[in-house]
Amino acid sequence: MKKPKHKKEFTKSEPVKADPINRRDFFNKSWKWLGIIAAVEVTGMFTGFMFSGKSKNNSNPKQLLEAGPVDSFALSSVSAFMGGRFYLARQQDGGFIALSLRCTHLGCSITWEETHKRFICPCHSSAFDISGKVLNPPAARALDYYPVMIENGIVKVDIGILMERNTFRKDQLQYA
Repeated sequence: MKKPKHKKEFTKSEPVKADPINRRDFFNKSWKWLGIIAAVEVTGMFTGFMFSGKSKNNSNPKQLLEAGPVDSFALSSVSAFMGGRFYLARQQDGGFIALSLRCTHLGCSITWEETHKRFICPCHSSAFDISGKVLNPPAARALDYYPVMIENGIVKVDIGILMERNTFRKDQLQYA
């Protein structure tokens, strides 16, 4: 019996070869995967920024720094405590406030100008009075401050809690 010529007999199954990927498809897939990875990274950074662990409650343990006796600070005087990152300002009426060294505009370190009786930011010329109120913008809010306590005639500053504020109020002062 003769075999027909139009039919081919296969004795073994041949492996199916995939079409090789061309260059355009390779780059398209690569860019898609890189885009997905970049989106995941940006989402992670955004989430980390939004939930950075900065809590609104001030549950930090007290970190008291002893500044000195009340009598050692003259009225209308400012004393720098660089290790504690604050200036201790005694107001004309005898009240104490511990002001942060950081400008509320961009965070530059401020300095006290005794001749003009003001704090000045060297970065952008914001100025603040002895209580931390804004005298000259671009800073939009008063200097942040640390809580002050007076115990047995000794001035103590809690450098574990930095209080943000928009403006100065009399209740932010501590009296002996």
